[in-house]
Amino acid sequence: MDRRVSVTGIGMVTPLGTGKERFWDALCRGETGIRRIASFSTDGFASHLGAEIRDFQPRDFISLKNLRRMDRLSAMTTASVRMALEDAGIVVNGANRDRIGIVLGTAFGNTELKVQSARTLFTDGPGMVNPIHVPNAVMNAPAGHASIELGFRGVNTTVNHQAVSAETAIAYAAMEIRRGAADVILAGGADMLSPFFYEALGRFHSLSPAPGGVEGARPFDLTRNGAVIGEGCGMVCLETEDLARERGVASYCEISGWGLSSSPLPPTQWPDDPRGFMMALERSLRMAGVKPAELDCIQAAGNGGLRLDAGEAAAYERIFSGTEGGPLITSLKGATGEIFASGGIRAAALALSLRKGIVPPIAGLTAPLASLPFVIGEARRRPVRKALLSGISFGGTYACLLFETNKTAPN
Repeated sequence: MDRRVSVTGIGMVTPLGTGKERFWDALCRGETGIRRIASFSTDGFASHLGAEIRDFQPRDFISLKNLRRMDRLSAMTTASVRMALEDAGIVVNGANRDRIGIVLGTAFGNTELKVQSARTLFTDGPGMVNPIHVPNAVMNAPAGHASIELGFRGVNTTVNHQAVSAETAIAYAAMEIRRGAADVILAGGADMLSPFFYEALGRFHSLSPAPGGVEGARPFDLTRNGAVIGEGCGMVCLETEDLARERGVASYCEISGWGLSSSPLPPTQWPDDPRGFMMALERSLRMAGVKPAELDCIQAAGNGGLRLDAGEAAAYERIFSGTEGGPLITSLKGATGEIFASGGIRAAALALSLRKGIVPPIAGLTAPLASLPFVIGEARRRPVRKALLSGISFGGTYACLLFETNKTAPN
């Protein structure tokens, strides 16, 4: 249990672009992937914006034979896994394939495929359901397809934990590496947009502009009025620090702590009481042996929701009161929208902040709801040695992870 866990590779398919370079450049410039939805009609909906994947070419990453059997979510996941392995310099072969695995988080999976299959079943009969749709409709299809395409045979797990699915997946993957169940695990999250998913969220009054006002994603802003939904996948390659050093790889950072907690809430309600989230945050710090004053940066969960953003800001005000300056706080959900399994993309962004010493701005934030060190307008350059990934979900579920520059093998 004393094996250190390093992040050595990143792969992603996002509304800001495919691959870490395009994503990071756009994020640091304050660009947004949010536009009017083009893949389906929003007529009849109160909301019309979304952060869709627009430049992804699955054939660039996946063999045609396997791609024919994949749904769209599985293709995004498989491509992200390939990019993360290549970034880490890992080639899957007979000597290592049994010690390489995947832990994927997804909040909703491929909802459109499920709807299509159900519609065909009840209108045309079971004999007309496409047999390929059945295995692709299950939650663990993306992780399974990725392992088939890339050829690894280790740990293969899918985590379904609402809006902290990816954060929980990364924590679980780190635990598996620490206990020796694997040497390398690809971990992260993936979710996608669909008409059914979009309408359902609208009916739950989760989408901007549910309370009225101008539609848009404005995390931590006084004028926020709900989230804008996005889609995408982000994966990080985790491996033991010893293996990374043996391979001569400069890791992005290490994951040194994590904490999970919950609050008693109805399943569709976002928390506004900060105490449950504070518990997860403090547990992650305690596990890593880090004090609040030592944090340099927070990749926050804020998405423009009225309750979520207020509760998260209140937690930071309590935890960092009396701390001079405090960590810089950013959220990428003003640029990518709320991808419910966004923790993989946000983990990759945080790892890049640690390596590059840059904290991206919060797109859409102009009038902060609290006197906290939010990154507004343009990216900030500063050394980032210790950073927090915050995960908050509807239903009162929380997961936080502590990222640090490698203690014994600096970048």
